[in-house]
Amino acid sequence: MHLPVGSFEPLGDAGISGESRLLVFVVEDEEDIARLISHNLQAAGFEVQSFVSGASVVSEALREMPSLFLLDVMLPGADGFELCRQIRQTSTLSATPIIFLTAKTEEADRVKGLELGGDDYITKPFSPRELVARVRSVLRGVRKPLVNSEMLRVGDLEIDASSMTVQVQGRAVLTTVREFRLLEYLASHLGRVLTRNQLLDAVWKETPFVTPRSIDVYVRRLREKIETDPRHPRYLKTLRGIGYRFESPR
Repeated sequence: MHLPVGSFEPLGDAGISGESRLLVFVVEDEEDIARLISHNLQAAGFEVQSFVSGASVVSEALREMPSLFLLDVMLPGADGFELCRQIRQTSTLSATPIIFLTAKTEEADRVKGLELGGDDYITKPFSPRELVARVRSVLRGVRKPLVNSEMLRVGDLEIDASSMTVQVQGRAVLTTVREFRLLEYLASHLGRVLTRNQLLDAVWKETPFVTPRSIDVYVRRLREKIETDPRHPRYLKTLRGIGYRFESPR
């Protein structure tokens, strides 16, 4: 059920373990929508700090780091995409999950959000229950490894599932939550051909906006981070018309 703006549907405090006091930064300039979001997130056990623009978001996040950013795209001044770019360029915030909340439904806008480092994309009008579920889903991905092994080593690449960190030749590489989960899944299935649909099912089970084209965006971003020459990848190979295969470089 989609609730009209200004309606409230308490969701209770049930959630995943350890979630009760996680802080969410909500950046939304429409007062009624901001109240709706805040009310339902707080009812679900989250702390919420609201902003009507992106002007002070990064500086406030550096003082009290949130567990997740929920960004409206159409904001006064710098829009949500620009704010996402600023967050991803701030080293201490760069891995913090970001969900876009927007009235824009075109695929080009969704792909742009992904390319900038967004982890999910919720369109208006939205169901408060779905919003809370998607927030939980993204945060669950931060804490729950997709594979059993805590450390994966392939060539010069080290993937630590316990700390969600990636190193290439001993150099730390910053990734978003979804980038890390995709890399972790591919590397844990070394040499296996994985279709885009298989990757969607493994990494984006509860995220309906992600499409096979979105997978290509994430792969391109990962190549830029882990490959010496992204145009001639050693690790992340494309099988045209099928999907991808993660290989150990020779």
